[in-house]
Formats: sequence, structure tokens, C-alpha cells
Amino acid sequence: MENFIVSARKYRPATFDTVVGQKNITATLKNAIKNQQLAQAFLFTGPRGVGKTTCARILAKTINCMNLTGDIEPCNDCESCVSFNRSASFNIHELDAASNNSVEDIRSLVDQVRIPPQIGRYKVYIIDEVHMLSQSAFNAFLKTLEEPPEYAKFILATTEKHKIIPTILSRCQIYDFKRIGVPDIINQLNFVSSQENVTADPMALNVIAQKADGAMRDALSIFDQLVSFTGNELSYERVRENLNVLDFEYYFKITEYLMEGNIPQILLTLNEILEAGFDGQHFLVGLGSHLRDVLVSQNKNTVQLLEVGDAITDQYLQQAEKCPSDFLLKALDILHKTDFTYKSSNNKRLHLEVALMQMGSITALHLQSLKSAPTSEPKKKTEVVTRYEEAKPENPEPEIREPVIQKPVEVRVSKPVEISVEKQTVKKPAAFSTKHIPGTISIREELSEQIEVNDEAEEYFDTGSSEYLNAKPIDFGELSDAWKEFADDLADKHPSLYSTMTSIKPEVGDDFEVLFEVKNIVQEKELENVKNDLIGALREKLGNRFMRLKININPLIEEMKPYSPEEIFRHMAGKNPAIIELKEKFDLEPE
Repeated sequence: MENFIVSARKYRPATFDTVVGQKNITATLKNAIKNQQLAQAFLFTGPRGVGKTTCARILAKTINCMNLTGDIEPCNDCESCVSFNRSASFNIHELDAASNNSVEDIRSLVDQVRIPPQIGRYKVYIIDEVHMLSQSAFNAFLKTLEEPPEYAKFILATTEKHKIIPTILSRCQIYDFKRIGVPDIINQLNFVSSQENVTADPMALNVIAQKADGAMRDALSIFDQLVSFTGNELSYERVRENLNVLDFEYYFKITEYLMEGNIPQILLTLNEILEAGFDGQHFLVGLGSHLRDVLVSQNKNTVQLLEVGDAITDQYLQQAEKCPSDFLLKALDILHKTDFTYKSSNNKRLHLEVALMQMGSITALHLQSLKSAPTSEPKKKTEVVTRYEEAKPENPEPEIREPVIQKPVEVRVSKPVEISVEKQTVKKPAAFSTKHIPGTISIREELSEQIEVNDEAEEYFDTGSSEYLNAKPIDFGELSDAWKEFADDLADKHPSLYSTMTSIKPEVGDDFEVLFEVKNIVQEKELENVKNDLIGALREKLGNRFMRLKININPLIEEMKPYSPEEIFRHMAGKNPAIIELKEKFDLEPE
């Protein structure tokens, strides 16, 4: 019976050009050999099965070849290449650091380094899984690694670079190997299939490449397993059945049902998947990956991030045209939260069904919001208008000339109203002073039936009245005293609000306006709850009924630090009200 050689060994690359998916690294190594700029130590790091040890062997073979080809590849004919191909080269030594990780093993290696090569130019030491060396072994290796003989080269390989001490890293040229892309794995599997006379469905090879997760060795191992199971016919159905992979068509159907809001069909499809023996979280992760692929397919610049075969790319592009981006983003957010809490859920199936129903309701809620959206223009905020176009009366007297306004009239607007006067459309304020321009009609009387009162508008003051003009100015000292007095009344009932009001001082603005800044929306809401009472108290203390309060959010403001024991206690109570209960329980006093 002939010995079977697994595909991962049988089709292991023997030259730089046959290495799969690491073109940037192989090109750099070939240039270093060509320009005779070889470092004394290399560190190859990256995921499993991506070609680290393979590239190390090819590099060792190439630098010892006596007759390099024009494209910097070994000739396979010289004595060094022949001995390497027979695994009988005395110039290349491989050490498994997982089982040889002690100081004695490194000392033995150092002793071997002293002996020059008998054939070839270099002695190459390949140390695999170098992160398994002990701390003492690393330290014993430092000096030799930094200043080896001219003929000694070290190639270290690891999957966990972060476990290697910095002093070792600083003495090596580091090459980061990347995960092999799905298209590259499929191309290599096609090549192996043709060499092994295996008929493979492109969809089946795509499933194998996805299952390998960027590792060429894993892909070839799965390929050998499936060939043993199915013979020389690799069909999509047989591969999916053997690998227990959920058919991607389920994801396309589920996505269609989610966009349609077809919740009954969503639940039936989920039940079919679970009855087939698939884990709920496996489906959850797969659906998230599918929606991510649909999202990246919506832009021609991000389609390259789609790691699927050419046979499925067209289906993703077609579904991407139908899916709105906001739907995909909201669905991905729901999936992310569900995946995070799935393991801690007691009823995992219900947890998954609720998440799918929430995603199925996204489109329906969006359409409902569009139907219920008001068709009229949104209400405009109240603002002060200091100039507007002059309106002419409908039937002016011949002898009355158009009046000339010497100074702007200050008017408060809550909602613009269009008035047609002599075929001219002029915007007039709906709420304004009782004074109107001489020689014109009273707009308030004419529009009393047309203007809708805005209950949400700010409090209106006649800024042209003599009472407003002669009102008492706001004094900062009086304002601070009145503000502190109101805050003190809240100290016991609302310590957090007391802390907010006393940590920042109010400021006096224009037109009897008091400005107060808070750090976040929580403080703003707390202050809004007592805003009316606060305004009433301030007006009474300041003797100005036109006083207004404006609250702004400014996360960059600096709060005043409490100094006295009582201020420190109240400041702490504002952050943690439980301190008040502690004080009352043990009858404590701040000191």
C-alpha cells in the first residue's frame, strides 16, 4: 500500500513564486538576496497556516544555492539544493522551541553555531514557535543573535509576537504574514484539484475557503477530508453537509424577509434552521457577516472587502441594490447587542426571535414615521427681527404719504405669516408690539382669526413699552445672592441639583437675560424641572419681571472647587446621594 502524503505537504511551495498570498514578503526577501543585504536574524510572525515556516525554508535553500536563477530562485540542481530536497542538508537546522525551550537547548545551539558550514555559504537556524522559549533561554540567546558569525543566519517563526521580549524583537527584521484571502485559497484549491483529478464545484471550494479562515494549510486539510468522504466529486451539497455549514441561501432569504417585514416567515425560517441542528449563535454570527457583506457591496470602493468567490459576488451586488443603508446599520446594531447578551440569556431561542422581529420591524416603523410626519413646515424658533419691509395700506388716502421709519422697530416673531397687500407678498410677524406704523391698518386686528397661537413660543415682552425700557438692570451681586439662596433651599432634597447650581456661577447677558452653563444633558434636565420656580424667585428678588433664564450645555466648562467642609459634603452628595443616608444614619457632621 502506497504511503499517502497530505496535500499540505505534497503541494508545499518550494520557490518564492509558488508561495500563496504573501507577494510583498517574498518580493522583499528576493530583493534582499539580490542586493546582498541579508540581516543576521529574521522574525516571521502571523496566523497559523499562512506560510511562515515554508518561507523560512525557501529562504534558507535560496541563500545556499550555488547557481541562482535570474529571478532569484534556487536551481534545484546544485549539491546544496539536492541535499535540501532530500532533507539531508547539514547547513539548515530546524528547532522546535515548544519542546526545546530550556537554557541547555539554547547553549547546545550556540555551540553548533561556532562550526562553519562544510558545503554552501550559510548555516541557517530555523526556530519555530519561538515564543515558547523561557525567559532564561531568551536571555542566553541574546548575544549570539545580535553578533553571530558571518555565516550564521537565524529565522524565528511565531504566531504570538507579543510574547517575545523586546530585546529579541529589536535584533530581528520583522515580517508580518497576513491571512490568505478567499480568492487566493480558491485558486490554489483549483490547482490541487486539477493535479489530483478531482472535479470540484466552485461553490464547494468557496465553502472550504471560508471555513479555512485565511489558513492555506487548514484549507488543504479540509480538502483531503472531503475527497475521502465524497470521492473525486466535490459538490456543494455534499461539502455543506459534511462541514455542517449553513447554506448561504438562508441568509439571503432571511434578509429579504427582514426588509419586507414578513415576521411569520422569518420565524418559520429560523425554526427550520434550528431543527436542522445549527446553533443559534452560529446563525447569529453568520447573519451578521452576511449583512456586513451586503453593506460593503453597496459601494464600488468597498466591494474589494467582500471575501467571497466570484460566483456569489453577483448575488451580494443584487441584494445590496435593494437594501437601504439605514436598515443594514440598524440591523447590524441589533445583531451586535444580541450577540453580546446571547450567552447570558436563559431562553436563547426567544432571545434570537425577539432580535429578528426587531429587525423585521425596522422598515415598517420607518414607513409609519414617514406617513405620520407633518406636511407643513416646522415651527420656527422665536427670534428678534429689527427690520422688515414696509407694507402699504389697501386704500391709502391720496394726501397721506408713505411713512418713513427713523429707527428699526423691534418685533418678536413666533411664526411667519404671509400677507398679500396690493399683489405684493410681505412677511409680517404674527406676534409683535401693539404699536403699528402710522398710516397702515392694524395687522393684529386683521389677522386675529388667521394667526395660530404657538403655545411653545417663549414668553413675549413688549420691548418698546416704557415699563420695559425703565426696568431695573440686573445686578450681578444681587443675582448671585438670589441664586445661592434658591440653591440652598434645594440642598437637602436635591443634592445633585444643588451641586450643579453652586459649582458654576450664572452670568448676566443682554436684555435682562441670565445665562447659565451646564456640563451635560442630565444637569440641563434637572435644572429645567425647577426652571419656572427659579425664574419666579429671581424676578422677585431682583425686582425685574422681564428677567429670562437661558441654559446652555458646555462640556468644557471648569467647575468651581468646593473649599469648606459643608461645600465638599454637598458636592460629594451631588455625585452620590447615598452619602446623605450614611450621614443621617450615623448622625455625622462634616468637618
